[in-house]
Amino acid sequence: MLEKINSHIWGVGLISLLLITGIIYTFKLRFIQFRSFPYVLKSMKNGENKGQFRTVCMSLGTAMGTGNITGVASAISIGGAGAVMWMWISAFLGMATVYAENSLSAIYSDKKVRGTMAYIEKGLKSRHLAGFFAFCCLLASFGMGGMVQINTLSESVINCTGISPFFLAIILFSLIFLIICGGAKRIGTASQILLPFATVLYTILCIIAITKFRDRLPSVLSQIIKEAFGVKQAAGGISGYTLSKAVSAGIRRGVFSNEAGLGSSPILHSSSQNADCGVMQGMSSMLEVFIDTMLCCTLTALVILCASEDNTVRTAFFHVTGGKTDIFLAVIMSVFSLCTVIGWFYCGETAFRYFFKNSKAFFFAFVFSLTASLGAIFKAESIWTLSDIFNGLMAFPNLLALLMLIKHVKRE
Repeated sequence: MLEKINSHIWGVGLISLLLITGIIYTFKLRFIQFRSFPYVLKSMKNGENKGQFRTVCMSLGTAMGTGNITGVASAISIGGAGAVMWMWISAFLGMATVYAENSLSAIYSDKKVRGTMAYIEKGLKSRHLAGFFAFCCLLASFGMGGMVQINTLSESVINCTGISPFFLAIILFSLIFLIICGGAKRIGTASQILLPFATVLYTILCIIAITKFRDRLPSVLSQIIKEAFGVKQAAGGISGYTLSKAVSAGIRRGVFSNEAGLGSSPILHSSSQNADCGVMQGMSSMLEVFIDTMLCCTLTALVILCASEDNTVRTAFFHVTGGKTDIFLAVIMSVFSLCTVIGWFYCGETAFRYFFKNSKAFFFAFVFSLTASLGAIFKAESIWTLSDIFNGLMAFPNLLALLMLIKHVKRE
């Protein structure tokens, strides 16, 4: 039943809405994707914006979870190599969408209401719709942001070390609780330390594997383009169903990876010391989508297509690291998962405060840490599906607000 509900939510309607919103903003903002990077890099070097890199790492850590590895492998398994091209297209359009999200957040946020809830409540003047978004965000933080990530982390660590799941859950509870009790600053600092290390390590391993099988690279790139637009299918007399699977899998996994359009990015960027600068937050978030999907997910896809016989990163890395593959993957998956967990905590806490403004954050931090750590003990198949459902439900009110408030983004 859950799978059926999920397939309806993430059907043609939502995928089309995500694409249409991205296309509209791409043209309205005059292809801002090509003009953002020099400004962002220059601004983050500026001493006045020294805290912006911390915000970028926290937001990027939320997006760069296990979806960058297992999600890409899943997309290729479902939709073939063509799904990679549609991940790129969704990321390109998503860069304009995420710029709009953060621009609106800067316009409407204040000390009482921040992020996506702010522009839905004040821009659309609908507290009920903002409450619906916050409710879905809260539940998604426990599921996709907590248990699912820790479940994936624990599988890698247990496979590598043989540690007891119960003992691992205690360690993870203590670690998560220690970090998130420090608030947005400590969460950002932890991401700032951990994420670059794991990203550089993962990038180096991917480049080595691709270089080792570089003779396959031209044919892989050709395969991605042909399968993305149905050239191979048409030549083989295959129906359009195969092409539709590539489109659906690529766009869904691309959105799951970079979260553009879901509304999580404005919540995270609302913690920045420059949160009132919509241009800065919008362009920084575009850089995050580019790094997440266009770089990291692309590396994963090329590694799988060039060097793996079973569509897994583990098999591809085995050609590089041999018997130490499980150790390297355990380290990388642990850091990516942990950064996602602590980033999603901030999203969940912000949604929690939307309903219970006078409640102390300590209670929510304890419950979140406990729930997330249980992912090391229990299986999370149903949690995956529920999380997908709530992620999809987050997107509907957010995209509605983006389309209704487009004139404010254009003016800003």
